[in-house]
Amino acid sequence: MSNAWGPEAPFKITIPQSSLDDLQQRLSLARLPDELDAASWSYGAPLSDVKRLVQRWKTDFNWRKCEDGLNNEFPQFKRDIDVEGFGRVGVHYVHQKSKVVDAIPLVFIHGWPGSFIEVRHILPLLVQAGDNFPAFHVVALSLPNFGFSDGVKKKGFKLEQHGEVAHKLMLSLGYHEYVAQGGDWGYGVARRLAVFYPKSVKGWHTNFPLPPLPTLWNPLIILRTILCFVAPVTAQMSKDKANLEVAQKVGLHEQGYLKIQSTKPQTLGYSLADSPVGLLAWIYEKLVGWTDGYKWTDDQVLEWVSIYWFSTAGPAASVRLYYEAMEAGANGDGGVQGKFTKPQVPFGCSYFPREIVTLPPSWSHLIGNLVFEGQHTSGGHFAAHEVPELLVGDLRRMFGKGGPAFGVVGGRSGYA
Repeated sequence: MSNAWGPEAPFKITIPQSSLDDLQQRLSLARLPDELDAASWSYGAPLSDVKRLVQRWKTDFNWRKCEDGLNNEFPQFKRDIDVEGFGRVGVHYVHQKSKVVDAIPLVFIHGWPGSFIEVRHILPLLVQAGDNFPAFHVVALSLPNFGFSDGVKKKGFKLEQHGEVAHKLMLSLGYHEYVAQGGDWGYGVARRLAVFYPKSVKGWHTNFPLPPLPTLWNPLIILRTILCFVAPVTAQMSKDKANLEVAQKVGLHEQGYLKIQSTKPQTLGYSLADSPVGLLAWIYEKLVGWTDGYKWTDDQVLEWVSIYWFSTAGPAASVRLYYEAMEAGANGDGGVQGKFTKPQVPFGCSYFPREIVTLPPSWSHLIGNLVFEGQHTSGGHFAAHEVPELLVGDLRRMFGKGGPAFGVVGGRSGYA
């Protein structure tokens, strides 16, 4: 196994000045579309918002300041990981150890349109020592094709391969047992970690639970779901009905990006790679639309988007994951969910009201060995960024003393 990865090297983000100059030239030549009267958000990102962001990107936004902030805030590294059938891939990651020696190793897995930066608000909370809650050693990787990890040039790099990368990275750091947390694509990767590496993955948690649809093997769930629409007899049934109706609307009106990225990512990629304004609008719409009224600052938006613009593999590479996952589903490999082997390691999930899709909690046990649930009244898709205290609180309750997954990692309780 020692040949499965290369040596660790410290990493600093240093974008060449020529890349910054190129960005400025492209922004100066940007041609924006017109907009219908009173269109607001119904047609997509509003023209006034995009104009404001483009102007700040051209004039006042300071990437070098962001770069210095990221380099000073995060202990970053890069190492090659050997991926079966794909050769070696350079993987960028943040590795922050807690002062608590027996802290619980945790791998944090981002999704799209996020990156390793999603760990920013939860990292200081997770590594914090306390008498009443556990501490964690945190690893937050940039998935291949994202951020400052290398790109993959061969077709078929699916969620299974991303899971292989995350697992081998944790082993390379000496964490032979660990837990995982992720939302968005991080859900799919973390679930695969639990399926394929149960000897090492001792627990996993997601803020984006996507259970499989109930089947005839789940008659009680089907009956409960029917009652939600016919005669809801509890408040939770009424809530489940509302969530399912929202999920139906999302499928009709909010999944255009999903259809494009999962079918023709190359065609979209020309726009994302050539136009920083196109990339900005494409991501900005999701940052606003998928949150629970979170007040993004312009510089936060531009920092997130700039990481995509300056990414090692380029702005178009990340969206290929949608194609690979959906193609795997079309070929009978299960797509987003994977062949639905139900992992038996302890599993927890958190529910946030403005998540893209919130399916009935009664379905969540179909995902895995459900031992923990956290219900919240605020928060959206980017929970680690929007409501870090709530997400970390759930992890502490799940893995802390008295929690259902306390002590799952041998010799690492999380306490001093």
